[in-house]
Amino acid sequence: MKRVACLLFVFLLAAEASSQGFGIPSRRGGIGFGNLPRFTGIRFNFIDRNVEQLYGINVTVWNAKDEAEQTGNMQGISIGLPMAMGLENQSGISVGIFGAGAKKNLSGVNIGGLGVGAGGSVSGFNVAGLGIGAGGNLNGFNFALLGVGCGGNVRGFNFGGLGVGAGGSLSGINIGGLGIGSGGDVTGINIGGLGVGSGADLSGINLAILGVGAGGRVRGFSFAGLAVGSGESLQGIAIALLAAGSPSVSGLAIAPVVGGLKVKGIIVAPVWMRVGEKKPKDQEEGVEAKGEFTGISFSAYNRIIGTQKGVGIGVVNYCQKIRGVQFGVINIVRDNPKGLRVLPIGNTRFGKKG
Repeated sequence: MKRVACLLFVFLLAAEASSQGFGIPSRRGGIGFGNLPRFTGIRFNFIDRNVEQLYGINVTVWNAKDEAEQTGNMQGISIGLPMAMGLENQSGISVGIFGAGAKKNLSGVNIGGLGVGAGGSVSGFNVAGLGIGAGGNLNGFNFALLGVGCGGNVRGFNFGGLGVGAGGSLSGINIGGLGIGSGGDVTGINIGGLGVGSGADLSGINLAILGVGAGGRVRGFSFAGLAVGSGESLQGIAIALLAAGSPSVSGLAIAPVVGGLKVKGIIVAPVWMRVGEKKPKDQEEGVEAKGEFTGISFSAYNRIIGTQKGVGIGVVNYCQKIRGVQFGVINIVRDNPKGLRVLPIGNTRFGKKG
């Protein structure tokens, strides 16, 4: 093996000394040494520069520093000693001791001791010791001890020891040791060690130790050690050990504190269920915005700043208007006639005003 390695090294030195390299039996096919721009077969080279088209097996040491020289396509098996990168597009099997990558697109089976990446899209089966990244989309099976991410969309099975992220949408099965996040939609099964978040909508099964949240809607089954929330609506089943809330909540929500402007469904809030909110300070003081609750709520304190349509069960129940019933120690319907606004055991609508 030592003799073979020494012989190969001598051939590479000779090829590097030549401006174009040489091949056996020809410069277009067989066994090639040096920077042959078009070759089919087994090719050995120090640094790939200005490549046009390669088929077969390409063994290289390093990549060109000048991006203008990182050109051409490779189809087959790329082996990096230590880096399998430096071409424009690479498809097939790419293995690099340090890393595997391409200037634009990388597809197939890609394994990098440190990282796998491309300026464009990365697709297929990708494994890296540290991270996997793409400037465009990332599709397929992606596993990295630190992180997985891209500027575009991530789709498939994605595992990042620290995190999984995308500038666009994130879909499939996503597992991040610390967190999972996306600037767009997140869909599928999402498990974040600390948090799962989306700049747009979040749907599917979402699990996190700390929080689950989205700038848009959260739909499906969501569980968080602290809180579940969204900027637009919370739909489905939401379970949190501290709080769950959104302007619109529908479905089943279980948390010590649950809140929203419009809440519909089954609410289990051992501490506090709050619907509606006061108007901003620049509006008429003492006037409260109208919230609406429809369904059944179990809470120590059910506070509905608006209309209750359904059943409220708690120690203290409060609403402005009611089209249902309250059961508790103290039951308050503010718009009922005097003498019927605060009642023990239960309360409901009385009189025309109510």
